[in-house]
Amino acid sequence: MHRTDDRQCGNRTRRGQRGNGRLKAILWTAVFVFVAYAAFKIIPVYIAEYQLADKMQEQARFAVVNHYTEEQIRDTIYKAAKDLEVPVAREQIKVLSSQQLVQISLDYTVPVDLIVYRVQLHFTPSSENRSLF
Repeated sequence: MHRTDDRQCGNRTRRGQRGNGRLKAILWTAVFVFVAYAAFKIIPVYIAEYQLADKMQEQARFAVVNHYTEEQIRDTIYKAAKDLEVPVAREQIKVLSSQQLVQISLDYTVPVDLIVYRVQLHFTPSSENRSLF
């Protein structure tokens, strides 16, 4: 009888360990799913910011050479922002343009809803280009 009690006690311990392993697997799966979801929501925002900053750099180069007005530059950047679905207003796009220098800057925030938490991603892309002459 003593041996039967030992086996039953051992089985109970093993079952408890298996249950503990299942709980850990469920928790790790939940963490993995949340991280994947967060990446799915956040990465496109950073890609759009990178593409907008690239467009600002390109526009600064061409604006110096082609002598674009501040409004032409602002319109081009605003259109690019709208195409990339970046939440900016025209007034947020700061442009300083002269014959020797073009400066473009932007300050905006993108809200990202992660179901259990809301993140505010803040971006400040800027670009500057000087004429060689």
